[in-house]
This record gives sequence, C-alpha cells and structure tokens, in this order.
Amino acid sequence: MPVYSLEGEVVDQIELSEAIFGLPFNEAVVHQAMTRQLANRRQGTASAKTRGEVRGSTRKLYSQKHTGRARRGDKKSPLLRGGGVVFGPKPRVYQQALPKKMKRLALKCLLSAKIREENIRLVQELNLEKPKTKEMINILSSLGVDSSALILTAQPTPSVVKSVANLPEVKALPAALVNVLDLLSYEMLIATVPAIRTIEQIWGK
Repeated sequence: MPVYSLEGEVVDQIELSEAIFGLPFNEAVVHQAMTRQLANRRQGTASAKTRGEVRGSTRKLYSQKHTGRARRGDKKSPLLRGGGVVFGPKPRVYQQALPKKMKRLALKCLLSAKIREENIRLVQELNLEKPKTKEMINILSSLGVDSSALILTAQPTPSVVKSVANLPEVKALPAALVNVLDLLSYEMLIATVPAIRTIEQIWGK
C-alpha cells in the first residue's frame, strides 16, 4: 500500500497483513456485529405505568346500571386520559453477546473491504501542533477525501480530535477503539502507519 505525506504525495510503500486486510466480505457476520453494537447502545430505561401503578382513587365513577352510559370503572382505566397504559414499555436489557472470533472477523472483513474499494489512505504521521480545522480540511483535500472519513491514530491525539470536531462527517479515533459501526458509517478510512501496525498487533492474533 502507498503511504502519503500530508501534502498528498506518495513517500513510501508498506506491506499489510493478509490475515486482516485480505479477507472476503462476510455479510452475515458484519450484520450481526452491527446489530449487536446498536443494541448494546440502548439504555432500555423507557417505562410506562399500568392502571395498577397510576396514582388515584379506585372508586367507581358512577353506577353500573340505569344511567344509560358506559359501564365505567375507576379513573385509572386505560380508556381515560391520565389512566394507565396497556402493554406499555418497561425497563429491559437489550444487551447481546457475540463470540470474540465473530467480532474479530467482522472488523477484518470491513478493513479488507476498505482496501478492495480503495477507500483507505495511509499517512506517515498526523501530528498537529495545535487544533486547526482549516489545516485538517487542507490535509483531507490533499489526500483526495471528498466524503465522510474516519481518522485512526496510534494513540489518542487531542489536537486531531479537536481539529475535526466541527467537521460533521469526520471522526478521529485511536486505533485500539476501531469498531464495526464506525467503519460502516464513514466511507473513507485515513490511518497512520503506527495505527495500522497497532491494528495488526491487536486484531491479528
């Protein structure tokens, strides 16, 4: 793979691990990993009161017979405003489990897809002296990035994170936190060479 400078010039060539960046796409595993990650983000705290939990009197509103009206019970009936909710949501856990091998395979499939579709740019380093959104825009333009992009660095880099904070379609992450949802959400992948080596070290086992 070619390695670019921040000015968009090819300055080096590196070899990538076939075990991570050369796998065929497994749609079923990627879909399951994505579904699990979305489910695990849900809090599951939604709750509605049933008629037994609504505060109020249980007195029957009026007589059962001889009024010509409906057979009305108490004011906590689900049919009345302020009453209980029928089959409403209750707190629950949405967490899903996924075997480690499937999680690894999903990440490898997506990284391999980025390579096949030529949606990856490797740079030597991405060190900014101070956060500058304009400088980051110039770097992305030099690399030919005109769509959403995920930037991976070897270590947390505050200057890079702050530089992309005002760019709605760009996100920066340390390589150790790369995940299925972000790889699917952003079209281009921009990674430093140390970040790629970190990925190979973590996910190549």
